Amino acid sequence: EVDNSRDSESEESEEENPAEMNMIWIFSRRFQLSVPKLASRRRVVHELLSDLLHVSNSLFSDSFFPVLEPVIGVGSACEGWSPHKEEDVVYCMFVPLKPPRGHAFHLELDTTGEMPRTSMRVRVELVCTCTGEQPDQNMLCFLHHSEELKRNQDTSLLHTLCTGPYLDGEKIALWFQTFVISAWSVVPQSHHYSLKVLPSIRSCKMKLMKASGSSLCVETIFGLQQGDSDIFLSSRPTEARVPPSTTWLESYAVAEAKFFRHVARQAPPHSCHLKCLRLCARLLQGSGLSIYALKTTVMHLLTLIPLSEWQHRYLLMRVDDIMRYLHCCLEEKRLKHFFFGNEDMPEEISLPPAFQGAQPLNLFQHLVQDPAAQIKAMQEFDEL
Repeated sequence: EVDNSRDSESEESEEENPAEMNMIWIFSRRFQLSVPKLASRRRVVHELLSDLLHVSNSLFSDSFFPVLEPVIGVGSACEGWSPHKEEDVVYCMFVPLKPPRGHAFHLELDTTGEMPRTSMRVRVELVCTCTGEQPDQNMLCFLHHSEELKRNQDTSLLHTLCTGPYLDGEKIALWFQTFVISAWSVVPQSHHYSLKVLPSIRSCKMKLMKASGSSLCVETIFGLQQGDSDIFLSSRPTEARVPPSTTWLESYAVAEAKFFRHVARQAPPHSCHLKCLRLCARLLQGSGLSIYALKTTVMHLLTLIPLSEWQHRYLLMRVDDIMRYLHCCLEEKRLKHFFFGNEDMPEEISLPPAFQGAQPLNLFQHLVQDPAAQIKAMQEFDEL
């Protein structure tokens, strides 16, 4: 959690340089580094999605729609450092999907796209339910009772949320949006908020509004876990790519959220790492540098600089470290992806075996290919 108490931070720093501490305080006020409602609103959103998933799993328990696993909070708001103003914060919730009875998911590399390494398709296969240690007496096998199925049982997932044999992200989003609208009156939050489902083709975006006029924005993203790892495939496209609806993109959001929880447990009280992230994100607004490049930089530095050196009194030093690191990466046109071939990865973060010895992806590869873009990025950065 982010501690917003100036008094407790100033107590620990009374012996520090008064001018420097005053500058830290001015920065904190100027860039609105504290987000008092972030943690409490995150809990509200998590409870809402958990309640909706409970209704969904009860409603669809005898059908053949995907099984919705417990929600995982991801993104800057759930990590505790959102760079946006309070009214613009979007709380992202990741919902893992599991195959229903009689179905299996198989991940296939999508070699039709421009980036096959990070693109996959999910082939849905029917599996026999006639045999096994505990055959389901209430379910007809899709493979061996085709005629009876037409009269007595819901259709398979292949005929509802797939295009051909592949799971379709757009169809899943529409299915969940329709469910949310129909189920809203059942969940307790409907007594305190009114709901508006916003247009979205690959996720479910919701706006919750109180009578007082305050509102909450939530985005539910669907994903499929790669093995037992913290790396998922995501239904949501990137800003740069809107692939076909049956293409799912590799997402590191769950692993990133887990990394920040790990840091929060290990860091000293009043650690400034989240404030550094928020401050630098505000500083970089309007430049060509992405927030993801900044976040990657901070994650690297959190493994390189001892966490004891991230106490609040060191905020200006750490901000300087972050900006210098970014500047060096721009000069060298190289910023290593955090989750590939990283020897400093915390043990509790589970990665696919292929990630361990892989050559790190270069997030600044586009600058290697476009020298003019690098010159422009350097000029924008120097102006900061």
